[in-house]
Amino acid sequence: IMNRKILLGVTGSIAAYKAVELVRLFVKNGDSVQVVMTPAACEFVKPLTFQTLSQNPVYVDQFAPPVSWKPEHIALSECDLALVAPATANTIAKLRYGLADNLLCATLLATRAPIAIAPAMNNGMWENPVTQENIAALKARGVIIVEPEDGELACGVKGKGRMMAPEKLFDCLMR
Repeated sequence: IMNRKILLGVTGSIAAYKAVELVRLFVKNGDSVQVVMTPAACEFVKPLTFQTLSQNPVYVDQFAPPVSWKPEHIALSECDLALVAPATANTIAKLRYGLADNLLCATLLATRAPIAIAPAMNNGMWENPVTQENIAALKARGVIIVEPEDGELACGVKGKGRMMAPEKLFDCLMR
């Protein structure tokens, strides 16, 4: 499958660096990638990195003047696949409840495309009953959950919470 319009949402996790490789893989596949970052994501990786690799503008500010006549979240919602990688516990909770307090969440609320999320967080956050309830609710609504992996986490502990490796995640989404 090629020539898809991919919306890639990047949230504020140390795993944001893995999203850079995902963009490269999608572009190499012939897909067009639009990146929407949360303000917290910009603290980990700069928008310029994604802009250079995707060859498209990167969107962060929900209230920036729109590039076209359509409000940005509506224009961006027109895609073949919306992927949030990494997806923080915070963004997962917002998605579950339909909150739209940033450009990414507003865009995901507006899209009719399939949504996939690749969670990335500390194992305590992943295993928390609230997070598990949020994941279950999103699964029940048809959101594709690309489960995090077991391994060494950025905080120095071992456990489940690592975002899947970009190549593996890309292959997973191609199926």
